[in-house]
Parts: sequence; C-alpha cells; structure tokens
Amino acid sequence: MGREGTGLRVVSKSTVEISFTYQGQRCRERLKLKPTPANLKRAERHRAAIIDAIEKGTFNYAVTFPNSNNARELATQPGDAYAIKQYLSQWLRHKQEGISASTYNDYKKIVNNTLIPAFGHLKLSDLKRKHIKVWGRTQTCSNKRIGNILSPLRTALTEAVEDEMIENNPLQGWTYTRKEEPSEDHIDPFSKQEQADILAVLTGQGRNLIRFAFWSGLRTSELVALKWTDIDFKNGLIRVRRARTQAAKKDEATKTYKGRRDVKMLDPAREALLEQKSWTYLANEYIFHNPRTNLPWEGDQPIRKTLWIHALKKAGVTYRNPYQTRHTYASMMLSSGEHPMWVSQQMGHADWTMIARRYGKWMPDANPDSGGKAISLYASMPEKPACKKTV
Repeated sequence: MGREGTGLRVVSKSTVEISFTYQGQRCRERLKLKPTPANLKRAERHRAAIIDAIEKGTFNYAVTFPNSNNARELATQPGDAYAIKQYLSQWLRHKQEGISASTYNDYKKIVNNTLIPAFGHLKLSDLKRKHIKVWGRTQTCSNKRIGNILSPLRTALTEAVEDEMIENNPLQGWTYTRKEEPSEDHIDPFSKQEQADILAVLTGQGRNLIRFAFWSGLRTSELVALKWTDIDFKNGLIRVRRARTQAAKKDEATKTYKGRRDVKMLDPAREALLEQKSWTYLANEYIFHNPRTNLPWEGDQPIRKTLWIHALKKAGVTYRNPYQTRHTYASMMLSSGEHPMWVSQQMGHADWTMIARRYGKWMPDANPDSGGKAISLYASMPEKPACKKTV
C-alpha cells in the first residue's frame, strides 16, 4: 500500500519503500521501519533530504545506501560504491591463496586492527593522501612500522587501479614519514666468550642446532625447515630453499627471492651437522628436532621457549632473541674482513648495501692499517722517466 504523492510504499510490517529519480533512473530503496504514522513521516523527511541532495549535486548513493545494488550500478566509478572496509575485507580473502601463511597473518592483523578502524568508513575512491597524513600524525611508532602498515594498503589500492575501480593510487610512489630521532636496528651479536658459554651448557641436538646457527647465518625459520637432502657435503654447500614459521602449517618459500641460496658450509657448521647425523640422519627428513619430543620443530617460536631462554639463563648470558645468532654470524664475517658482497649472498639479502647499512660498524674500515695493502702494491712501484723524443 502506498501513499499517493509521497513516494512511499508500505512493503511489510517492518519495511517501508521510498522511491526517487536519480541520474534519470527511477530508484527504489527499502528502509527497515515499522509503518507507523511517525515512521512514515520520518521516511518522507528522509526521501525529501535525498531529493534535495540530488538537486544540489551532493547526493552520495554509496554512503546513503551502502548495500544497495543501485549504488554499484549508478556509481561514477566502481570505487564509489565500495567502502574501504568492504574492499579490504574482500581483498584479504582473495589474497589468502597467493601468499604465505605468515604474510597473510600479518596482513590480516594490519587490515583488521589498523587500516579498517582508521579508513574503513571512507569510500574507496575518496581516500587521499591527506587522510594518511592525518592518521600518521596520531601514530607514535617508527617510520619503518608505519611503512609496514601502509604496505598492504598500497598493494590493495594498486590492484583496485588495475581492476579499474579507482583511477589513481594515492600511495603510489609515496609513503608517509615524519621527523624522528635517528635509531639503529637492535643488533646485539654474541661475543666469542658468550658463544662458548651458551654452547657449554647445551648438549646433543640443542647444541648442534645453536652451533650451526652461529656459523651458517640462517634465519631461525630456515633452520627448522632444513632437510638432509639440502646438504651437499661433497661441495660444502647448504641449500636454503624453504622456511617454516608459527603461522604456517607447512613449509613455505623463503622470506625473499634472494633467500633461495647456496650457503658455503664453514667448518664449525659442518661439524655441527656431522654430530647431528646420529640423531636424525636415518629419518632422511628434517635435520633438527626438538630434543624434548625428538620430532621436527613445528616453527621458530618453540626454539625460543623450550631451548633458548633456558640456555642463556643457565649460561649467565644477557638475553637476546634467537635471531641474534644470524647477526652474530654477520658480525664475525665482516669483522674478520670478509667481503660485504659475499656476506650478503651468504645471508640472502636483496643487495649488499643492506649489509653496509645494518652491520657497517663491524666492517674493518677503521683499521689503522687500512690502505696499507694498496700502498705496498702500488705506491712503491719505481717511476720510469718519460721517453724523450729525438729529432
């Protein structure tokens, strides 16, 4: 039953339909209202406000009726019909199949805990750099952390451009940064004595794992995924091809493309592997097992909880996380004079400038004898007098 001239129609005991013309098309939308006299007046006022906004050119269909099919059909561009909350949730579901479990877990936390609360109310096509700046000024975390938060948003917006949902990605070629005090990554390698103290309190599989970690530079997630088939004793190589984290139920690709690498097997690492053979070699699968269960480690976190914390406490060594074994490897190689490019390749970094940036203070550039080799090779060369031309 409708009310003549009002553009209203009672659909059910709990629904009222309003109609209006937008962009030359007759539109009908339903409101969840009981058709009481008071609610019908309310619906009339709502319709009148819509018609007024249409005449003024300020009507936003997607904001007024976000779940309406008309909003999508009449949007100037598809991005006008999607709230960022809706789009990011959909993007995250589609993304799950193509990324590692750990990456998906990180994206999910960032999207649900930060991006949607901050920008979810905006239309996809309305997000501008000014919104990022306003949000950024409220943050107390580092620029690096802000960059990590904006990274999945940038990727999602890039895909929205590719799908012709929006014309431009406001984050393309730009990220929010604010002035902050210079800081260093927390790199605190273990000294020679600390390494000896830690290994002295460990036995069996636990000792083999940590000794190998100190002398291979592998990430903890790479250590637990290492198999005996990855070891080439003849050519002295450790083939790193996979990783395993807590978020994953199975082995995944390494953290980066460069992470797939062949690491030179140094003698202490070889000795640790030979010692480990008696424990797991016949199983012909994963090299390192949890000493408590004699089963392969289920991820990198159990190492810290069941082995590492207790070892450092017993050894009287100041606590640092297991990842510091990797930093220890880098500092040992560099302070011994190994070439940064070689160290970078060993560790699976994208380029060797990261080595210089993160581990520069361990490079022997401050050695008082620096330059001496070049002097001895070239500065002492005898000078020959120039040949004189004869007429």
